[in-house]
Amino acid sequence: MFQVAIYVEALRSRPTLVFWLATLTQAAVWFLVPVLFYAAPPSGLPQMLALGHAFPLDGRFGPPLAYWVAEIAFRLAGLPGVYALSQICLVATYWCVFALGRAIVGEAQAAMAVLLMAGISVFTVPTPNFGPPMLAMALWAAALLFYWRAVFEERRRYWYAVGATAALLLFTSYAALILLSAIILFTAFDRRASAMVGLVDTWVAAALFIAALFVHSLWLERADFGLMPALAHLRDANTAIANTLKWLWLLAAFALAHAGLVVLLVLAQFWPAIGGRHAPVIFRAPVTRSAATYLKVFALFPALLATIIAVLLDVGLPIGAAAPLLVLSGLACVVVAGEQIELRHQHILGFAWIGLLLVPAILVPAAILVLPWISGPDLSVAQPADAMGRFFAESFERRTGSPLAVVGGDIETAALVALAAASQPAVYFGDDVAGSRSITAEDIRRKGAIIVWPVSETTQEPPPTIKALFPDLATEVPETFARPVRGRLPPLRIGWGMIRPAREAAIPSNPR
Repeated sequence: MFQVAIYVEALRSRPTLVFWLATLTQAAVWFLVPVLFYAAPPSGLPQMLALGHAFPLDGRFGPPLAYWVAEIAFRLAGLPGVYALSQICLVATYWCVFALGRAIVGEAQAAMAVLLMAGISVFTVPTPNFGPPMLAMALWAAALLFYWRAVFEERRRYWYAVGATAALLLFTSYAALILLSAIILFTAFDRRASAMVGLVDTWVAAALFIAALFVHSLWLERADFGLMPALAHLRDANTAIANTLKWLWLLAAFALAHAGLVVLLVLAQFWPAIGGRHAPVIFRAPVTRSAATYLKVFALFPALLATIIAVLLDVGLPIGAAAPLLVLSGLACVVVAGEQIELRHQHILGFAWIGLLLVPAILVPAAILVLPWISGPDLSVAQPADAMGRFFAESFERRTGSPLAVVGGDIETAALVALAAASQPAVYFGDDVAGSRSITAEDIRRKGAIIVWPVSETTQEPPPTIKALFPDLATEVPETFARPVRGRLPPLRIGWGMIRPAREAAIPSNPR
């Protein structure tokens, strides 16, 4: 008797319901994991919130929109608000891919494309760590959907949405130039898109894009990527060989990020069915040549260009940063699979999808509990952030009578303390050109500050950089904090000193 798994029948009859169940389940899982198990936010998130604390506009650390949005979410709902913001970006990305897929391959296979995205690691494990890549991912998916509707469905009002989304992308990430260059080139070479260049709506979109590009160019000038020196060395044979190897490694990393997707594809179509069993089939209408070209260009060109630029500039691409480049991977695989997609090993396939979703989420708390007992790495999410923020804020207020307003010293430690302190102090980044300029040395003299740094077992003195920055700092006895799970790890010791506010430190003159 031929049996069909319940999720397959749901894909045929209620694909939109399957999409929402799968998407909201993934978002809920990766919202609950950090809320329930993280004692501190992931590495990089405290610094990001510290940079966005004063809503800077100078762009010394890059386009600031993601920093502003994260700070707003943190002020409204604390860290859970930031974790929820990440998942909102994920849901928005998936919805845009589903809506685009529905227009190209129909609802059933569009839902399958979104299900396949759970097998791409950049859309699962890094998602609690909100940052420019997460926001850029959602905006890029929206831009692809709006551009499709403007060009291929000839819904002219969507040109305004394309322009606005392009502007927001430029305010979010330097990668926007790579992503939007794909749209510009496609518009130039596609007959249908180039025919719309003369429309008033298109010019309004272009005006929004150009205005945002002007501001973006100012930030890009301050970033000092060093493109010209890199181009000057391209003629060197040794450099060319090294760059080629780096590029191949990056391509391999991109392929490895799709490992889970490959597993799902193999189980669905390429692994022979046992005993010649019948497999359920998901049908769709033929995809037009223009739609296939659209997917090929936007699925491949941004990723290839990004890897080439990353090699030339000698910069890494963290796993989460690749998310905007891979939003069409699942949909492209569905189109390549053909009009009739057989779901062989349908029951195993369902369990494999659940495993890809839940196993990483289970491994995270397991690592927090187990790694400290085997002398594993000191996980950033296992730092006692609340205890650190409470101790330093209370120490400063008890001694000076004023709430803690500034934290400085080691940037990672200071950002974590500032994030957890009730008074929400700002972080002083010193002479770091990538840091915020909202706090100056004069602010520290006037408001006072807590200066912190990690202490090893061999020395309790502040690092030379902190000594040079605060030569008159009077150090205190290092404070030891209890880890949530200590295991075999050494005690967490934080060295610190306090700079009293100027009004308190000043000695009143003799009235006589």
